[in-house]
Amino acid sequence: MSLTFTEENYLKAIYTLQSRSETGDVSANEIAGRLDNRPATVTDMLRKLSEKQLIHYEKYKRVRLTETGKHTALSVVRKHRLWETFLSEKLSFDWDEVHDIAEQLEHIDSPKLIERLDEFLGFPQFDPHGDPIPDAQGKIPKSSAQLLSLAPPGRWIQIVGVKDTSRAFLRQLAKDELDIGASLMVKEKLPFDHSLIIKTRAGKTIQISEKMANNLMVT
Repeated sequence: MSLTFTEENYLKAIYTLQSRSETGDVSANEIAGRLDNRPATVTDMLRKLSEKQLIHYEKYKRVRLTETGKHTALSVVRKHRLWETFLSEKLSFDWDEVHDIAEQLEHIDSPKLIERLDEFLGFPQFDPHGDPIPDAQGKIPKSSAQLLSLAPPGRWIQIVGVKDTSRAFLRQLAKDELDIGASLMVKEKLPFDHSLIIKTRAGKTIQISEKMANNLMVT
């Protein structure tokens, strides 16, 4: 099935929102917020995707991907995360730069290219932000990661992912030397604002906010 870049972006957005939804479906307003579009524009696109049997959609009701829609969305997610990995590992782009470029590359329609890319990278399971990379069948690797805010004190842990991939957040992490793979220990959780006092392997002590701790994944 031939899809436009915009249709693929909608499917990816619905998949992302759906994966975070307790009910397994999402509203048109949530999609509009995710894509920064007007609700009327979103409604028009949802009709088109419904006609192509990519989503379950009824006016004024919540939206859910069909199996075909989910498979298509996972394919786009797979390409995006493989390209992010390639840009970071092979071309030395910083992790706050790769997202925007991968947004363009993810729409290349060449399964053979993506399989060669996956093989070239050594079949990675996680991208530079720690997000799981679906395989060619859409299977997603499992992770035992938890939020830093939930990590017990006094134990060495490792950063394996981020929930917030905004450039501002990633640059702050880089400034604090809290990249993927960095080891740290929670020394104290402050009762006033729930910020954390952490210690790095280099012996550096840092105070980070609750918001930052809720956007870092560790094992």
